Amino acid sequence: MRIIDMGEAKVLVAAAEGPVVTRGEDALDFIGDAMGAGADTVAIPVARLGPAFLDLSSRLAGEVTQKFTNYRLRLAIVGDVSARVAQSEALAAYVVECNRGRGIWFVEDLDGLRARLER
Repeated sequence: MRIIDMGEAKVLVAAAEGPVVTRGEDALDFIGDAMGAGADTVAIPVARLGPAFLDLSSRLAGEVTQKFTNYRLRLAIVGDVSARVAQSEALAAYVVECNRGRGIWFVEDLDGLRARLER
């Protein structure tokens, strides 16, 4: 993990390699690291999310994102989710809705996150 300053935001960027988020409680590791580093945003590569995260019927995405919301941390899922979005209208709607908000975003890369934070 590393910390990057992006304008006013301090972003904890999770490594591409590491434990995969398979349950809601796994989000607490990222949250603890972010709070310890004084970060207000966490960027997690989509590769670090278990397949259930993008399957909305599993409720994993809701559990994880709710934890970030409860701790008042922004969460950016970084990477290409277009193939999964193309397979699920519900996921497509979820991604659009998240990206309309101020706390949970799906972005292609860190440049996309930087642009989002500058809005």
